[in-house]
Amino acid sequence: MSTYGQLITDAVRELSQLEYSDAALEVKELMGLALGMDCRSSAFEDKLWEETSDEDEDRFDELCSRRLKGEPLQYILGEWDFYGRSFRLGKGVLIPRQDTELLIDIAKEVFKNSDSCTVIDLCAGSGCIGLTLEQELKNVSLAMVEKYTDAIEYLFDNKLLFGSSARIVKGDVLSDELIPEMEKADLIVCNPPYLTAEDMNDLQTEVRSEPVEALYGGEDGLDFYRAVTRIWKGVLKEGGTMLFEIGATQGKEVSDMLIQHGFRDVRIKRDMAGNDRAVVGTKR
Repeated sequence: MSTYGQLITDAVRELSQLEYSDAALEVKELMGLALGMDCRSSAFEDKLWEETSDEDEDRFDELCSRRLKGEPLQYILGEWDFYGRSFRLGKGVLIPRQDTELLIDIAKEVFKNSDSCTVIDLCAGSGCIGLTLEQELKNVSLAMVEKYTDAIEYLFDNKLLFGSSARIVKGDVLSDELIPEMEKADLIVCNPPYLTAEDMNDLQTEVRSEPVEALYGGEDGLDFYRAVTRIWKGVLKEGGTMLFEIGATQGKEVSDMLIQHGFRDVRIKRDMAGNDRAVVGTKR
């Protein structure tokens, strides 16, 4: 009989063949899921010395098989952390990235002296940005706009998970049809699809499992920035903030758009790796 620790060792060897995979971390997460245990707990560490059961082996093998076929770890787990909170997610919704946490840091700095804030989260996906801002800022009135049904299901799940009072709006941010029903906002935040046609041809296997609609931003990757800036600037209050996540090469183009639409104090912000990751501006 094998021990759980031996199963992990063997699986790490197998998963190491995957590109862009931290095999040791992922295998522990999958074993934790198979056993219904927190893989960071002392009880889990003690379990690794025990002999396995056939049922546990079968569950673990099935999970590893899904990962080896390229299914993202986050989809298999059904949840992922963002800014210290765990969000439910799965196929059909964009996986939260650590780089995106920069948007929360920027918003917290901008509104640190505000007693209340009306926020609109465009292309909301899992809701990780909007719901985190609702938790991190004071007295937030939140609306989250999402077009796709699969993502909206997770949006509702996460709203319930956090006991949020947010309003969920189903609609296309590229259309002006929603504008009349939206409350004037202090902050509009958007992590739009921004990959170019060239980027889409070079995607990693795992990323290909994520919805194309959440990734592809048009031939040059800038379609959403053009439309959102033009359509949604009218929803911002005077002195309100527009905040975008961007691709690492898109800082100048996106900041120029905001300036051309009359925004002031437009700045490009970098992530922890030193890459351009966000553009923020204030409505005149």
